[in-house]
Amino acid sequence: MADKFYGTGRRKKSVARVYVMPGTGKITINKRDIDEYFGLETLKVIVRQPLVATETVDKFDVLVNVHGGGTTGQAGAIRHGISRALLQADAEYRPTLKAAGFLTRDPRMKERKKYGLKAARRAPQFSKR
Repeated sequence: MADKFYGTGRRKKSVARVYVMPGTGKITINKRDIDEYFGLETLKVIVRQPLVATETVDKFDVLVNVHGGGTTGQAGAIRHGISRALLQADAEYRPTLKAAGFLTRDPRMKERKKYGLKAARRAPQFSKR
């Protein structure tokens, strides 16, 4: 069994490089503990979802480098990365992760701004006079 399994996760503008190695269940993001990095409990839950689904919460240590985007995008990217890394660790997890939808790259991106508008769809304020 190899010592490190790698997975790249992406969501919106966020890119997460995830390393999963046998351990006690410690999750480190950008050299900080998960509780220190994410303030919201929901984001921590999102990050742990693949580990919970495969019942490997206390079997693996997770080391993450993530950049770009906001907190929610980063949490989604980390989840994607962990799922991919777990597949490297053991292909048996595939049906579980696939059924939960953790292997699918979320294709939703920010819509581009159009000329003549203030944002992607936001038109300038209309006034009769």
